[in-house]
Amino acid sequence: MDAWTALALQPHIGVKTLRALIDHFGSAEAVLDALPNDLKQVSGVGSVTARRIAAINLDDLRNQYHNWTKQGITLLTPDHPAYPTPLTDLDDAPPILFALGKPNLTLWAKTAAIVGTRSPEQHLQALTQGLALRLASEGATVISGLALGVDTAAHLGALAATRGRTVAVMGSGVLKVYPVLNRSLAHQVIAHGLILSEVLPTIDVSSAQLVARNRIISGLSRTLIVVQTQADGGAMYAARAAFAQGRAVYAIDLPYSGNQQLIREGAIPLSPLLAPWPFGNAP
Repeated sequence: MDAWTALALQPHIGVKTLRALIDHFGSAEAVLDALPNDLKQVSGVGSVTARRIAAINLDDLRNQYHNWTKQGITLLTPDHPAYPTPLTDLDDAPPILFALGKPNLTLWAKTAAIVGTRSPEQHLQALTQGLALRLASEGATVISGLALGVDTAAHLGALAATRGRTVAVMGSGVLKVYPVLNRSLAHQVIAHGLILSEVLPTIDVSSAQLVARNRIISGLSRTLIVVQTQADGGAMYAARAAFAQGRAVYAIDLPYSGNQQLIREGAIPLSPLLAPWPFGNAP
């Protein structure tokens, strides 16, 4: 466990704050040696964060790290060879990701996210599976959030493809799969891709973490497709993050308030028939 990783494990320290700390003190090791009052001189570091940094115990963290690795967890930091390349151009990229599965750079060569409501129309659930199956068959890694509804259909469709690959980004720790109903699906995803989280492996889900993970779902993806959502639905967070990140955003042209709002905001309308196929041979 090195000093950089120890800092990245602390809550509310993102890449920008971590870089600012290292720039200010000269090295990650020097940050750990700094006093709380000195740490607070760095932009983005308040009293609580300063106290947490000063209280870091590397030996305790090394023990935690060994326990995580025994359970198959890989810690991905930006200098790790399998850290997701699509995230490297984001200002708010996670400084550390916890991964269960098979992390490798081939996952990120072609990526597409599929998101939407937890209670889709039945025919749209089938449409989502078909869309994910086709994308995965064309070599794309399908990204979603392991939620019920559209997310589940997206993962299942990708898994149905020969050598299909899929990645689930969670709002809980990777050892606290949420929802519980998707534990079996999570094991399938791990076998053919990854489950990822930026929070500690044993942390339970929270609404704030579910919202925050949307920027990772969109950031991992070159293309984001919204199947069905209302204007106040969670998929809107992923779509707006994708707009801000310069990703291509598609919304299936259906009379749901969120779909239509996204089209007005610049999403590319996609026929419910998925014809003509708009993505070429890869998203």
